[in-house]
Amino acid sequence: MLMQDKLAYVAGVANHRSIAWAIAKALDREGCRLALGYLGEREKQEIDKLVGELKQAPLLVSCDVTRDESVGEAFALLGRECGRLDAVVHAIAFARREDLDGRYTDTSREGYHLALDVSAFSLNCLARGAEPLMTEGGGIVALTYLGSERAIANYNVMGVAKAALEAGIRYLAGELGPKGIRVNGLSAGPLRTLAARGIKDFSAMHRMHAERAALKRNTEIEEVADTALFLCSHLSRGITGEVIYVDGGFRIMGG
Repeated sequence: MLMQDKLAYVAGVANHRSIAWAIAKALDREGCRLALGYLGEREKQEIDKLVGELKQAPLLVSCDVTRDESVGEAFALLGRECGRLDAVVHAIAFARREDLDGRYTDTSREGYHLALDVSAFSLNCLARGAEPLMTEGGGIVALTYLGSERAIANYNVMGVAKAALEAGIRYLAGELGPKGIRVNGLSAGPLRTLAARGIKDFSAMHRMHAERAALKRNTEIEEVADTALFLCSHLSRGITGEVIYVDGGFRIMGG
């Protein structure tokens, strides 16, 4: 049991197909006690439908990462109820549909700020709140995507946000390392999640990935979840500031 007697906060569970939920189940399988963050009542209702699948009842925590007050209240609750944290999973991202479908050149100032705030700066918010609770060190894992380093069609401002997220991972890793807190990114191949529905021509992207990946197939969500589990556990105790690719070797292949 890799996470026996450990405590983890997972932010970003949307429904049964979300990567965050797959990660939560992997952590739970290995004995971890969970706290699951949610934005509003609709998200909480979705989580309520899922928690029966877990071995241990999770703590549900309201947290709006765009409001410092909400983040502060969330981690105060985690401190009272859990005492400490051993892992944090950041699976939060958002951009307006019109800022994904159109030209990146035409991204609105408001849309740019929103995408960067929700998708990148939120990692700072979670790390800041978690740091005092990670008294025994641990792992922080943030989900990213190849669009951070390549110009992916219809990814646009989200790719810029993911690039900022990955830079933030490195800076946080350097600052929190002396406390034994590791910060890493996990870059998954395209998966059929709720978020993926917001990407125009996602089906074509999904099909192309399988054709070009070294393994000649698409990424499975359980593979991503198990890698996140690894990054949260002591097995990855020597790894920080890295982005781990779980994409079947798509990134390494030439055109």
